[in-house]
Amino acid sequence: MSADVIDWRNPRVVSAVKLHRGAHRRKTGLFLAEGANSVASALDTGRVEELFYSVKAAGREHELVAGAAASGVRTTLVSDRAAEMLGETVTPPGLVALCRQVDVPLTSILDTAPRMLAVPVEIADPGNAGTLIRVADAVGANGVVLTGDSVDPHNGKCVRACAGSLFHVPVARSRDIDTTLSALEEAGIAILATTARGEVDLDDADEILSGPVAWLFGNEAHGLDPAIARRATHRVRIPIHGRAESLNLAAAAAICLYASSRVQHASR
Repeated sequence: MSADVIDWRNPRVVSAVKLHRGAHRRKTGLFLAEGANSVASALDTGRVEELFYSVKAAGREHELVAGAAASGVRTTLVSDRAAEMLGETVTPPGLVALCRQVDVPLTSILDTAPRMLAVPVEIADPGNAGTLIRVADAVGANGVVLTGDSVDPHNGKCVRACAGSLFHVPVARSRDIDTTLSALEEAGIAILATTARGEVDLDDADEILSGPVAWLFGNEAHGLDPAIARRATHRVRIPIHGRAESLNLAAAAAICLYASSRVQHASR
């Protein structure tokens, strides 16, 4: 591990801080992963180019930093000011990994004959996107496909909300919605649209869920476009027994993906 403390004016720190901006992430193919969970997962997948850590982080996460150094990752001790600039949270953890981006082509996911996919359509909030990726990881989904004008999964807030899951589950970005849906259809995957007026009740969908499925989840503000919902193989509604008018995106995704997981695991 480097014994010299570098400050915020160091060119490597300056360049890394620019990755808070989407344009610089797109230009470089790099992003930042902040905090022990994300850093540990990034290290496990061999995607870390450099690990920045503060004195406090070195004391708190000594094994993590030492393990990174032992595996050949460049580890760099930075000043508290540099750690603050590299982090995006109110109380920066002082542990930030410079990583190669994780997204893969849609074809690489489809080539694995996936049984369950989460397909958020034009998801805008990075916290929701991260939560959805984390849920997809938890249920054993085979991938997440961000389609339409969706948030960058390498956005700092999204990476933190993933809590490491960004490195566990394949994530694809497929901007053209029609092309994405056609590719899913050609792969023999049933497309399920979550809508309040779906003709299939989730509680009655076990037969559908036993096969390969891709769940479409609409934008937080206006849900799924009706034309997109009509393209789906089935439109599925989540039964609401209380007085709530609806569920937010992350809650709906968790319910639907866990329902799929229950059926698919029961049939094995």
